[in-house]
Amino acid sequence: MGIFSRLKTLISANINHLINKAEKPEKMLNQLIIDMNEQLIESKKAVAGAIADEKRLEREMNTQLNQSADWERKAALAVQKGEDDLAKEALLRKQEHDNATLEYRKQWEAQHAAVGKLKDSLRELSDKIEKAQRQKNLLIARAKRAEAQQKIQDTISSVSGNRSAFNAFDRMAEKVDQMEAQADASKELEDFTSNNDLDKRFAELEKSDGTADNLLAEFKAKMKALPEETSTTP
Repeated sequence: MGIFSRLKTLISANINHLINKAEKPEKMLNQLIIDMNEQLIESKKAVAGAIADEKRLEREMNTQLNQSADWERKAALAVQKGEDDLAKEALLRKQEHDNATLEYRKQWEAQHAAVGKLKDSLRELSDKIEKAQRQKNLLIARAKRAEAQQKIQDTISSVSGNRSAFNAFDRMAEKVDQMEAQADASKELEDFTSNNDLDKRFAELEKSDGTADNLLAEFKAKMKALPEETSTTP
């Protein structure tokens, strides 16, 4: 189980390192997936090594078992031939191989149980990595949305905190109002002046017209007052 403890430590170290940098979540998540797959490959190699050890112990156990059986056969043959001394020697050898068989069996059973747990852990790790790969795009989208929201909030906070800009804007609005008022006043004054000139012109025209009428009436009166000319007959 030690390999998975090391794997967890390595992955945690990589995650902490990348999260502390946290400049580009998309790049960080992609790198994490790469690191996880690399560690998964290393873990598979370690589990394969553990399985190989299990197989080796099993072979050694079977070898000792076969040798025990072979010495038992030899002891039986020695008894049949009346060679008790050889039979005793064969039985002692058989006992040695029986003891070795028991020791190898204990080691093999322990290794077999460990390999089973390693396989389960490896399967669980593989499932988690596959899940992480499926969630990667979703996490990237969430990170981008959060980044955009943070930029908006930063902009709002920056603008809200810059009171001088708002004050300048208000002063400019007042200046525009004043400019419009001055323009309206100038137009009103111009219209008033224009109306006075027009009234004056019509007054002079009426005055002029009145004088001409008077002169004409006086002239006609004078003409009526003059004696009529008599015509002479030649």
